[in-house]
Amino acid sequence: MADISSLDLCQVKEELIQANWQCNIRGLTHGATRLAELAYCLKTSQDAGGHIPSFSQPFENLQKEYCVYSLAKSYFDLKEYLRAVHFLEQSELQSNVTYFLYMYSRYLAEEKRRSYNMTDSFTSMTSVINDDLARVKILKTELSEKHQKKELDGFCLYLYGVVLKKLDLLKEATNVLLESVHKEPLHWGAWQELNTLIPDKETLQSLTLPNHWIKHLFLAHMYSELQHTDEALQIYQSFIDNGFADCTYIQAQMAIAHDNSRSFDQAVDVFMKLREKDPYRLENMDIFSNILFVKENRVELAYLAHSVCEIDKYRVETCCVIANYYSLRSQHEKALLYFQRALKLNPHYLSAWTLIGHEYMEMKNITAAIEAYRQAIEVNSRDFRAWYGLGQTYEIMKMHYYSLYYYWKAQQLRPNDSRMLVALGDGYEKLERLQEAKKCYWKAHSVGDVEGIALMRLARLYERLNEEQQAAAAYSQYINQVHRQNTLRRIGDQNNFYASEEMAQAYKYLANFYLRQNRLDEAYHAAQQCTSYNETKEEGKALLRQIAHLRVGDGATQMEESTDSITNELPETTVEHSPLMQIISGRHSFTPP
Repeated sequence: MADISSLDLCQVKEELIQANWQCNIRGLTHGATRLAELAYCLKTSQDAGGHIPSFSQPFENLQKEYCVYSLAKSYFDLKEYLRAVHFLEQSELQSNVTYFLYMYSRYLAEEKRRSYNMTDSFTSMTSVINDDLARVKILKTELSEKHQKKELDGFCLYLYGVVLKKLDLLKEATNVLLESVHKEPLHWGAWQELNTLIPDKETLQSLTLPNHWIKHLFLAHMYSELQHTDEALQIYQSFIDNGFADCTYIQAQMAIAHDNSRSFDQAVDVFMKLREKDPYRLENMDIFSNILFVKENRVELAYLAHSVCEIDKYRVETCCVIANYYSLRSQHEKALLYFQRALKLNPHYLSAWTLIGHEYMEMKNITAAIEAYRQAIEVNSRDFRAWYGLGQTYEIMKMHYYSLYYYWKAQQLRPNDSRMLVALGDGYEKLERLQEAKKCYWKAHSVGDVEGIALMRLARLYERLNEEQQAAAAYSQYINQVHRQNTLRRIGDQNNFYASEEMAQAYKYLANFYLRQNRLDEAYHAAQQCTSYNETKEEGKALLRQIAHLRVGDGATQMEESTDSITNELPETTVEHSPLMQIISGRHSFTPP
């Protein structure tokens, strides 16, 4: 594997410029843009001399066909694909460049026709799909013949892989795209197509990738997609440390990786710096708006929506940002309208279907939400939010076997996300599969419970199963968790962080548990805490009277406080020696399920 730290940046920059030009002459604008971003950020000693690499090699095969190529490429740039095909058909297509442009123009013409037909209400969807597949199969046949004769270069192999993927021949597409990246490792478009065909890390590690430095960039992208964010961030950081510090693409990917790991503050910081460096950038601003939506940062989201609208109001990212703004204002009809507009602008926009599903959920339109989530999964089966959304819809419909399956799929994609584990545990509990539910709640607590509910769910489950020691330990840890969180936030009122009902339940159970164990001091302190909550105030008083009676009956020393003052606050004491800490000091420990 090529080591990033030992790269010759002058050579890397020259390779990037050459590859950028190769993509440009073939009309591969997205790949060319990515390479240009990487080349621009590299500062080398050759920059001062104005060194420009030689581009003569590809023209050697184009000299005889340059005029027809130039004409066809002009029509291609104007998106007049059939017109480009018409003039290229009159050429012998001896060059790999003209052949690629000919086949690529045919493919894009079919994509354009399909997109228009899908929006035509007078055209049957089935006939559109069948007609589209029939035309793509013709391309596949022609490219296959060339492939068998080994006459396809790296770019034509990329197009062949795209066609195979379109026909759902995924294994063949993977093999062909691997051939492509071996022949043209700097064509980023081929790496992106390969990315969508890799379902897990095991499959990724089984692939034989080219020994080229850009493989690291692909691996980082894959790790981020597969939720291995620490590994992704480590690779991106190594690029930043070795000459790519000013690369906007890498900075954006780092922000996305922070988003995937739910480090929203770090993601926002990176996006803010990225906008300062590239203020007219629209790429990835939809993801930035998603983060601001989750953080409920209405002011910053409004500013972002205004900014992107000023840049280009007809970009899918702009529509998504505006939709998120309206959704945060609970104007779900308007939000839905903008998400649908984004899909009309780009039917392949991956995240729009998931977000449409969320809006339908807010509007209580469960049937439409299910359809939107299913569309999202069809477009991108690695979108855990769509699987999770489907689980929620079927849970609302009381179809718990279905919801359990979809929660399980979401958890497979986000194995260390406590929200997925809690939802999965809740599904198991509803189906009376209590041992599996316990394991899910315990793992959710172990990986870092972002919602703070896993311990309470686990404690209630132990209580339901009459596992008293385990339940008491779980309730104690829950109280400890609340106390620790409140201390970190310097909040005096426990109700500000966790629901008072849950805290009251925890203290009530512990008071009764200690009472059954004849541990009257612990029971007294837990019962006294019960009186701080409206839900258990009367029960707490009754428990205190019962404890006082037991102490008198056993000849114990009378309580210092009378039952008339049981609702008074505890005396001032240090946290370490407070009665509360006697309950939550960790006397109980419970074994993982």
